[in-house]
Amino acid sequence: MFKNLRADLPSSIVVFFVAIPLCLGISLASGAPLISGLLAGILGGVVTGILSGSQLSVSGPAAGLASIVLASIGDLGTFQALSAAVVLAGIIQIILGFLNAGSIGYFFPSSVIKGMLAGIGLILILKQIPHALGDDKDYEGDESFFQPDQQNTFTEIISAVMNLALGAVVISGLCIVLLILWNTDFIRKNKWLSLIPGPLLAVVAGVLLNNLFAEFSIALSLNDKHLVDLPSTSDLGSWITFPDWSALNNNKVFVIAITLSLVASLESLLSIEAADKMDPYRRMTPLNRELKAQGITNVISGMVGGLPVTSVIVRTSANIASGAQTKLSAILHGALIALALIFVPAWLEQIPLAALAAILLLIGWKLSSPGLWKEQWNRGLDQFIPFAVTIVVILFTNLLLGIFIGMLTALYFVLKTNFHSALIQVNHGSNYLIKFTKDASFLNKTILVGALEKVPEGAYLLVEGSSVQYFDNDILEILNDFVKSSEKKNIRVEVKKTQHARHPYFKS
Repeated sequence: MFKNLRADLPSSIVVFFVAIPLCLGISLASGAPLISGLLAGILGGVVTGILSGSQLSVSGPAAGLASIVLASIGDLGTFQALSAAVVLAGIIQIILGFLNAGSIGYFFPSSVIKGMLAGIGLILILKQIPHALGDDKDYEGDESFFQPDQQNTFTEIISAVMNLALGAVVISGLCIVLLILWNTDFIRKNKWLSLIPGPLLAVVAGVLLNNLFAEFSIALSLNDKHLVDLPSTSDLGSWITFPDWSALNNNKVFVIAITLSLVASLESLLSIEAADKMDPYRRMTPLNRELKAQGITNVISGMVGGLPVTSVIVRTSANIASGAQTKLSAILHGALIALALIFVPAWLEQIPLAALAAILLLIGWKLSSPGLWKEQWNRGLDQFIPFAVTIVVILFTNLLLGIFIGMLTALYFVLKTNFHSALIQVNHGSNYLIKFTKDASFLNKTILVGALEKVPEGAYLLVEGSSVQYFDNDILEILNDFVKSSEKKNIRVEVKKTQHARHPYFKS
């Protein structure tokens, strides 16, 4: 695992810088203690990283669970009661893993997964524009169109343009230029410069530039609200809070646990599927093992007062975009969060959010590049439309609803193709042939009835289906009814039967 340290260490640093504000922002949106998000980030990196079979996925607190956690704390009354629900949710995930429920992850179409990635990319761009302009009222990691501050994605951008902080614009602009420069062949081919991670350079440049502003131009200097804000870490013992087990007497705890386990599992499976598609080596993650890893992490997170954990696509994308090779990157990023909180919290609090926004803007661009849109368009409308629908719904609602609507759209095209490819009809004069090319179910009733209606009086019809293995009773009833009624229309019907037919209806 350590043989790829040269690639994994720089990637872990990038994910570390991305994860810190996201963990804090999700804690804030969840109405939970700020330290709970950081604990979940540490555990998601280290514990899930060790136990998971994924080489590139990164786990931590997820924005998709923030609204559930916020409502659950309100229902249960205390964060400690929620922690008990998180422990139960983890146990349920472990059970799901042993029941092989992870296989559901294989049923998500490629077009929808790629739409999810492009949608997340566009969300990153749109949500980070305000932070790049210095308007930091909305929390980092907010993925929903309608925001907790009563704004939406687009009105937030308009508000940011009206209230921009010039210092933030200069810092984010410089960081974007540096990041683009660091992706050029000149830097990549330089033996020494290529060793410096571009995002790390951007963060350092942002900190130094803001310190220069503070020294020479107060008007451009960014104050605390534009910088990373960490909870007090003077007393390490205060980090840990334990579950309130008396809350198990409340039935709501079990409902919340089931909800958290199902949503967290679905989001993890989606992220893993996306990570596997972005993996340059196309490695396959064992999904049942992933559910167990996520479950164990959630049990531990709940036991120590952390937020629920899932595999998270933003951090995973940052990890892959930064050149990670193995799971060591995810593990190291979790360790870095812990070490930084213990030893250098003051340094982290000097990082401008504008510098982090620049990093996420470039990641968003990579996820939603025009090349991806062109690729999906070239694959045909049955691929492009579910892809585009997934993106649009994610942009205007949230991730899970976007995936659901995208799945329904993809299913429509699958059914449409099934309608028209299950059988073919040809004729020569008054001789007609209906040939079943694959298994037929009630979904093919419409196309079959339409084909039979085209057979005129006095015609000869041959029905052939030697390759069919499954034949729905609805299809058999339609054929049998047509045979019975064909005498009145003077239609002669023959069902071709052979010894090699797979279904009894066509077997001689």
